[in-house]
Amino acid sequence: QVQLVESGGGLVQAGGSLRLSCAASGSRFSINAMGWFRQAPGKQRELVARITSGGNTNYADSVKGRFTISRDNAKNTVYLQMNSLKPEDTALYYCAAEMVATIGRWYWGRGTQVSVSS
Repeated sequence: QVQLVESGGGLVQAGGSLRLSCAASGSRFSINAMGWFRQAPGKQRELVARITSGGNTNYADSVKGRFTISRDNAKNTVYLQMNSLKPEDTALYYCAAEMVATIGRWYWGRGTQVSVSS
């Protein structure tokens, strides 16, 4: 079982920036992909960005060009740099990890709140 701890959320004005971090620990198995998901009130959880152990990335269309995901494999840490934030980015952001041994299954952090004021 992997433990994921997020940090870096907060309240920011529209146009501002935040950087989220997520540290993974406790797993005997290698991590394949790590990602960030978000869930706004009344909406389904959605993928924001994902990065594989090899560095391949994919993003939701709504954040392309504004958000950047990166990863430090040695530290089992993933980051999400969020620039040009919009009020519609307001959500609870979850870190997730997909293990090599259980491809397709995501393990979740508890989430960190991002709120963007207009």
